[in-house]
Amino acid sequence: MDSDGVLDDVATMIGCTRSNLHVVASDKGLVVGRIQFEEDGDYIDCTKMGVGGKAIPPYIDKIENITSDAEFILLVEKEAAYMRLAEDRFYNRYPCIIITAKGQPDVATRMFLSRATAQLKIPVLGLVDSDPYGLKILSVYMSGSKNMSYDSASLTTPDIQWLGLRPSDLDRYDLPDQCRLDMTENDIKTGKELMKEDFILKNPAWMKELAIMVKTKKKAEIQALSSFGFQYITEVYLPRKLKEGDWI
Repeated sequence: MDSDGVLDDVATMIGCTRSNLHVVASDKGLVVGRIQFEEDGDYIDCTKMGVGGKAIPPYIDKIENITSDAEFILLVEKEAAYMRLAEDRFYNRYPCIIITAKGQPDVATRMFLSRATAQLKIPVLGLVDSDPYGLKILSVYMSGSKNMSYDSASLTTPDIQWLGLRPSDLDRYDLPDQCRLDMTENDIKTGKELMKEDFILKNPAWMKELAIMVKTKKKAEIQALSSFGFQYITEVYLPRKLKEGDWI
């Protein structure tokens, strides 16, 4: 078991959260864009924290007075896609907050997202790879991980909308064949197992997309969009998605 798992078990045994123990993992998540808050008395403006944005602090209880004029939160799976959005200052053209946990979401990032969403009352749009793992990452943000169910209220964000990269996007945006990867047997098995999960079952549109994935046996990474140009995601893909309201 990794150190995160050990800490979760200890917190569970004594009936508190990890932050209460003052034992936390190192910073992992990043946030950039139209959000301001106080962190342990210091004023933080995430439009002025450099190209990479602000590291999400491990002690979320030290964050207060969150303000924002953002219209939505863009939750990004991969750090590379996050950096492209941050470098292009996408949040200036489309008022938003951009968050990543660089893959599998850590506790602090999940807690920060939940807190920001609850206070700001704005939608969360998920941008993940078009594969079963991308959906599993969204499910952790939405409903938590099984070994941390004791703290689910402060860690979950149930109403995440799936913006992309969706299986139907591969044809809709004419993604080249060389950018479409064959799913492994394990990928297909995981995809079929996801079709039995509550967060998929209660959303017919998500089920339809997952069915396309399993039937075609193809997956694609967000970075595949860069085959059209390194700014395609910020200049074409996301603007078109946002203009059309293309999320489910």
